[in-house]
Amino acid sequence: MNLEEYKGVYVFAQQVDNKIDSIAFELVGKGKDLAADLGTDVTAVLVGSGVKDLADQLAEYGADRVIVVDDPECKEYRTEPYAHALASVIKEFKPEIFLVGATAIGRDLGPRVSARIHTGLTADCTQLDIGDFPLNPVPGKETKHNQLLMTRPAFGGNTIATIACPDFRPQMATVRPGVMQKHPRVPGAKAEVIEFNPGFVPDHKYVEILDVVKAVSDTVDIMDAKILVSGGRGVGSPENFKILEDLAEVIGGTVSCSRAVVDAGWKPKALQVGQTGKTVRPNVYFAIGISGAIQHLAGMEESDIIIAINKDETAPIFDVADYGIVGDLNKIVPALTERLRVELAAK
Repeated sequence: MNLEEYKGVYVFAQQVDNKIDSIAFELVGKGKDLAADLGTDVTAVLVGSGVKDLADQLAEYGADRVIVVDDPECKEYRTEPYAHALASVIKEFKPEIFLVGATAIGRDLGPRVSARIHTGLTADCTQLDIGDFPLNPVPGKETKHNQLLMTRPAFGGNTIATIACPDFRPQMATVRPGVMQKHPRVPGAKAEVIEFNPGFVPDHKYVEILDVVKAVSDTVDIMDAKILVSGGRGVGSPENFKILEDLAEVIGGTVSCSRAVVDAGWKPKALQVGQTGKTVRPNVYFAIGISGAIQHLAGMEESDIIIAINKDETAPIFDVADYGIVGDLNKIVPALTERLRVELAAK
């Protein structure tokens, strides 16, 4: 493999029902940062049917170029045609780096594409950098520069691993939604659009979709919330979450929770914050009755302001909190809710 042939940072721009997912814009933003370090540009790969008009949205968030694979075979996500599309794009355009969102689709698609093009894949990354590998020089071993350093939690979050792929290209990673920052939108920005279709020949490997049944949910996506009121095992019971819901209602927030709450069956998985849940970045994050295990911190430590309420003054959550209150949440939260209700009503 001639590594010099591979240039540019590429990202898979996931769309569903002709609506681009937020993770695509996050990847374009991170792609711009990596491309700046390498002196190259960022390309978004858009796959679907009737999706060409979405290219401008990717340009407005920083894509220099958009490769569009537009074919009726790609109207709904299916593993085989999408894997064929991305593998063909990689073989034709030879990117140095290829990023995929660690969504349900991305976790299915990424490993299959990497296997087809014979390269490595680092899954569920929380940090991406350009640097030297090995990180610490090893006598007798060549240090390779401008490598993609892919960082992810390992062993249940008890350690952090930094992984590189120095001998194969592209360097591939799936990235957790919510951990990368979108670049500011530039309305009216344009990108070079390339239409590319590798050709699809349906065969027995293609899954046939008979029907699509969409679940309707009134649950707010906690990743979009500006204020989160999050509860842990210390809340005590599912009924006790009522006091958190009252606080959230007063301040215009959304209730979320820790893994222990989901495991206990008190709240649905969609509300879970943490390494095995969702990564959130709200303006204000209330951590109520949450001890602050590393797995939970991985999902919320980038919040602008963290307010912790816990009866255990040694709880790890206080190490990352901007404000902390030690005491009984059953007394503190209702009192805080009432005070805020009075203050906000007076404005």
